[in-house]
Amino acid sequence: MSTDIQTIRKIAHLARLEFNEEKEQEVLQDLNKILNWVDQLRELDTENVEPLIHMSEEVNVMREDIVFNSVSHEDALKNAPKKDSDYFRVPKVLE
Repeated sequence: MSTDIQTIRKIAHLARLEFNEEKEQEVLQDLNKILNWVDQLRELDTENVEPLIHMSEEVNVMREDIVFNSVSHEDALKNAPKKDSDYFRVPKVLE
């Protein structure tokens, strides 16, 4: 399978790309190489090959989600640049 320069120009137009004539030839050659490679893949016998769902057989191991306080409320407020009793003071963001 191969393509021609008119197809390259149509694809470039649809993708809103502009090429000079030299670049058009490069893109044409590259696209033809890709299409030839795809044709080679079609020749492979995949009759008894299982579909690849994941790249590896590893399974993601998740830890149990345990809720705990890592910093106490008082310790967090000690580092606040501005605070108001038990809360952080921040600049107003809504009108």
